[in-house]
Amino acid sequence: MTRKLFIPGPIDVREDILQRMATPMIGHRGKDASALQKGISEKLQTLLYTQEEVLLSTSSGSGLMEGAIRSCTSKKAAVCSCGAFGDRWYKMAVANNVKADLYKVDMGKAITPEMVDEILSTGDYDLITVQHNETSTGITNPIAEIARVVEKYPDVIFCVDAVSSAGGVKIETDKLGIDILITSTQKALGLPPGMAICTFSQRAIQRAETVEFRGTYLDLLDIYKYLKKKNYQYPSTPSISHMYALDYQLDNILEEGLDNRFQRHEDMANLVRSWAEKHFKLFTDQKHLSNTLTVIENTQNINISQLNSKLQEKGMQIANGYGDLKEKTFRISHMGDYQIEDIQYLLDTIDEILDFK
Repeated sequence: MTRKLFIPGPIDVREDILQRMATPMIGHRGKDASALQKGISEKLQTLLYTQEEVLLSTSSGSGLMEGAIRSCTSKKAAVCSCGAFGDRWYKMAVANNVKADLYKVDMGKAITPEMVDEILSTGDYDLITVQHNETSTGITNPIAEIARVVEKYPDVIFCVDAVSSAGGVKIETDKLGIDILITSTQKALGLPPGMAICTFSQRAIQRAETVEFRGTYLDLLDIYKYLKKKNYQYPSTPSISHMYALDYQLDNILEEGLDNRFQRHEDMANLVRSWAEKHFKLFTDQKHLSNTLTVIENTQNINISQLNSKLQEKGMQIANGYGDLKEKTFRISHMGDYQIEDIQYLLDTIDEILDFK
C-alpha cells in the first residue's frame, strides 16, 4: 500500500513527477544537459526571487549547508540555532575545522533580531547561519527582521536554511540580502530526495575567493566557476533524473502561481492549527508558526506511535516528535502538492481513531 506522508520529508510525490524521472538518460556534458540545467536555474531564480546564480548539488540539503559554511567562512561563523538542524550546522563547522560559535534559543522559541544584533556587534564573525524553518520545533524565524539587522554588517555573509520552507513560503532572497539560501527537493518542492539547491551571491563569491580550504565536492566556488565556464554543466556527474523531474515540477509550480501556492500552504497550516488548538496545544511560539509543518504538544498523553500504526493501516503517516521531544510532541506536515482536502481527510481520520467528537 502506498502511503500519504504527512511527515517533515520526504513527502508524497505525484505519479506524473515520478514518471519524469524515468526519462531516458542524456550525456551530462552535452548541449541538451546545458539547456536542461540552465532552464532549471532560471525557473528557480523566479521561485526564490533572486537575480543571483543558482547552484544544484546531487546531495541532501545538508550537503550545501556544509558547503556554505566551509566555502565562505574566513574568520569565524556565528551559528544561530532554534533546533536540531541549527545544531547540525555547528557540528559541520567543527568537523570541517571551521571556527564557529553556537548560539541557541529554547525549544519552540524563535531567533530574534536583537539576538543577532548582539552577536554581530562583537565584530568576531564574518558569516552567520540562520534557519528560516526548523522542522524539529515548527518555528519559522522572523527572517525579514533578522535581515534588516544583518544588513548593518556588510562584511558578514548571510546563510539561510530554507530546506523545509522554500517552495511553500515566499522568501524574497535578494530583497532580504541573503547571500546563500539553501533548500532541497523532498519537502515543499514535492520531489524525491537527492538534490539540493542554493543561491550564491556575488558577495559570497568574493568571500569564497579568500578561503583557502573549501573542500572539493561541496566547494561552492568551484561549482559556480565550472557552471559559468561550461554553460551550466557541473564538475561532477549530476542526477539527470532529478533534473528532469525538477524542471517539470517547476513548470507546475509557476503555472499554479506563486501567490496561490503560498496561500494554499498557509490555508493548510491554519486548518491544522485550529484542529490542534481544539484537541491539544501548539508547541511552538504562536508568533512564529511554520506554514509547512505544525508541531503539536501531546497534552492528552496519547500513544503517538500507536496512533501512527493505525494511521498507516489507513495509508497515512505523521511524525513523532524529534529527539528529546519524542512522544511529548507530534508533527504534521502540510507542504508540497497536498490540498486542503488531503489535510482534512487526515484530521478526520485521527479524530475517528482517537474517538474525538
